[in-house]
Amino acid sequence: MDLEQRIARLEALEAIRQLKHRYLNACDLKEVERIRECFAEGPVVIDYGPLGCFDNRDDFIELYSRLACQPRVIDSHHGANPEIDLLSEDEAQARWALSYFNLDAETGSTRQLGVIYQDRYRRIEGQWKIVATQSRIISEVCGQHQAPAPVIA
Repeated sequence: MDLEQRIARLEALEAIRQLKHRYLNACDLKEVERIRECFAEGPVVIDYGPLGCFDNRDDFIELYSRLACQPRVIDSHHGANPEIDLLSEDEAQARWALSYFNLDAETGSTRQLGVIYQDRYRRIEGQWKIVATQSRIISEVCGQHQAPAPVIA
């Protein structure tokens, strides 16, 4: 690889990292339109296991809005350990680890997940987009809020 190709490769890798982080941050901040922009228009594959499989971004966004965009829902997504493979100038795939924490602010219930994402990306009109994503839960811990014991004097 010559210097120009190496720079282009590094720029593509960084753009894909930025895309995934933009998606995860948008999920935490409930920025629905920003989430939508992370996915390609038209047919995509969004397989989030128990949450469902979607063949377009709008159906996924509708479910996300209904479930997550509630004042009581507080989420924290931390993506790490990216293994990104460039398949061509405009195609890539990656595996990511996700540490996810959810709090129901009304009940105090919590859920912590370890998740593995398998993603596929395509550069469309100069912008990297998610064209397929699959997440699989590899660990889960749930906590239930417990009311304090009554004080007997």
